[in-house]
Parts: sequence; C-alpha cells; structure tokens
Amino acid sequence: MKILVVFNLYIVTMFVSMASSASVKRVFAPKFPEESLSAPEIIAFYGYPSESHYVKTDDGYILTLHRIPHGLFKPNNGKTVYLQHGLLDSSAAFLINPPQQSLGFILADEGYDVWLGNSRGNTYSSKHINLTTKNKEFWDFSFDEMAKHDLPASINYVLEKSNKTDLFYVGHSQGTTIGFIAFGENKELATKIRAFIALAPVATVKHIRGAIKTISTFTTEIELLIKIFGVNDFLPQSYFMRFLAQDICGLSHSAEIVCSNVAFLISGFDVSNLNKTRLPVYMSHLPAGTSSKDMIHFAQMIKSGKFQMFDYGKSGNIKRYNQEFAPLYNISKVKVPVALFTGTNDWLSDPTDVNTNLRPFLPNIVFNKNIDAWNHVDFIWGIDANKMIYEDIIKLMN
Repeated sequence: MKILVVFNLYIVTMFVSMASSASVKRVFAPKFPEESLSAPEIIAFYGYPSESHYVKTDDGYILTLHRIPHGLFKPNNGKTVYLQHGLLDSSAAFLINPPQQSLGFILADEGYDVWLGNSRGNTYSSKHINLTTKNKEFWDFSFDEMAKHDLPASINYVLEKSNKTDLFYVGHSQGTTIGFIAFGENKELATKIRAFIALAPVATVKHIRGAIKTISTFTTEIELLIKIFGVNDFLPQSYFMRFLAQDICGLSHSAEIVCSNVAFLISGFDVSNLNKTRLPVYMSHLPAGTSSKDMIHFAQMIKSGKFQMFDYGKSGNIKRYNQEFAPLYNISKVKVPVALFTGTNDWLSDPTDVNTNLRPFLPNIVFNKNIDAWNHVDFIWGIDANKMIYEDIIKLMN
C-alpha cells in the first residue's frame, strides 16, 4: 500500500515534468516584471549595478554568484557580506521584494559589497566541468557537499575578488545548515567569518512539520523509485511552474489563497506577514531545484533526530566513513559569533529543535531574536521583515 501511494505521487510528478517541457501558450500578462526576470536582471531592473561570477569547486561544479557591488544611497563602507539561500531556493530569495523590503538591496544601500550564493544543482548552478544534469553522477550530492565544497570555494572567491580578509555571512534555512557544518569542520574558513547571521536556523529536524515530514516517511520507497526511473533532481524550475505562478496564482483572490496554502504547506501557516499580491513573483522563482539525495538527507535526519552526515547504510558507511553509523556534526565546534533569528510558527526551523539541539550548544551567540507567529519564509518574504529583523542585522554588522 505504501509503495502504491508513493508510485501514484511519482506518476503525478512525472506528468508535471512532461507538462513543463510542453509548449504552453501564455494567456495572461505578468502582474510584476520580476516574474520573468532572473536574479541579476532583477538587480539591474531596479537600477543597481549587477554582476555575475562563476566559481569552480574542487570537485568540478561551477557555481554562479550574483553581486551588487554597491547601492544607490550610501558610499561603500569597505565591508563585504555573503548571503546564502535555503532549500529549493536561489539567490533571488534576497531580492524577491522591492528594494526597500529585500535584504540584498537594503545591505547594498547601507554601503555593503553584497554577494549572493547559489548552491550546486539549483537554477543558476547547474554546470560541471565534466558532467551534465543528465548524468546521475551530477546529482550525487546533499548539503554535506555544499558545506564541504561549495561554501569554501564561494567564500574564498568573494574574499579574493573584494580584496578582503573576512566577511559577514547571512544564511537562511539550509544556508544556515551548511554554515553550521562548514564553520565547525573547516577551522580555516571559520577565521574568515566576522559574524554568522542565521535566519530560520536548521540543524536537527526531528520536530519538523508539514509536507517535508510527510515525504520523509516514504524515504525507502522514494530511493527505490529513483533507482527505477532515474530521477535524480528534485523540483527543478520549469516553464510549467512559471506558468502556474504567473497565470494562475495572480488570476484571482481565490487563486491567491490556493497558492499561499501550497507555499505554507511546507513552511508553516500564517499569511498575516505575506504580501499575497506578490505570490506570482515568489512562485516564479521557486522551487529552484536541488538533488533528490539532498531531500533524502533531510528525511534521514527527521527519522534519526540527529544532525549527521548522509547515511549510506552499514556497509556504505564503513566504506565511506570507516564506521557503521553516519558521523554526527558537532554544533559546539562553531566558534564564530552567531546571531539567531527564529519564528514560533516555523515548521522547518521548529522551536523545539532550535531550543533543544541548537541554541544550548552554540558557544558564541551574540544576538537572539524570536518573532511570534513568523513562519519559515517570513524572514525573506515578510512585509515588515525590514523593520522586524533587517534593522537588527544592520546594527549588528555596523
């Protein structure tokens, strides 16, 4: 019965994938220009200087970084900040609202040299020196590899290009996960981080709620289906998804409600801080894709309740780690100054996980702020995020 349920879900997914490659005639014009613009085009659209940079990791992936070297109002203050998106997201996460409400633009206008990262496998980082996205080997990664390879390569590149010795790191969701790993395991990299701003921080996910937890109950079946059908990428951005976002979500008030419910099925239900009229913009840039293995890794941690490396099974772990169980990540090894921003209604960065398995073990917390009713995406989509948390971030960094 369980495998039949997953198989039916998989068939639906296959249908959506086929539909995404079909030619779909546009019916409605975009409500907002950003719906059809890439991240660097959004930057340029608002009159800011926009740059794209390409970074090669030591295992051959080519990552795209987007840069706003300065803002429109204040001179450069000589400081550099690196922003890292969350699960199934991209650099657009920090540009998704108008400039006065988007962290990327706000920091640029405060005088910062702003760099926006893109993890391997998403919309902007889908190239490799030897592989293509059609090769299953391309998708053989989870957030383990993002922390081990992507972050060091990206941060070192940014420091070299900006001629700096350190920078501020802002992560959202999975962007905090790879930060906790990289800055705990890579001591040299940690010395280059002035402060770690953690938005909706994620380490253990035992108490996670919503759609991702439901998916985790089918981990074994999903792995089997991946082997059978060879689908190694998870929810890549597609024309069909853009069609839904631009032509359905913005069609009517009822459509807005449906689309907001879909979004909050993952992150937590609370629309009080959401500009529902901009749902077509949000959904046009999400999901931005990742590997199926990345999703399975989170599913493994939901089951184990531990912050650990990818579990390859007893024999696979012995071969890869020289031990039967996947090694644990040690939060107490993260010595960089950390500022935590959390939400009580966050289904992915659940308060129980944060208060039990993260906050007590971080040795250098310099700032703490929890906002009641906030969910996982309020930190990047929230109407009043600029006043509720971005002002705090600027004070901390200044």
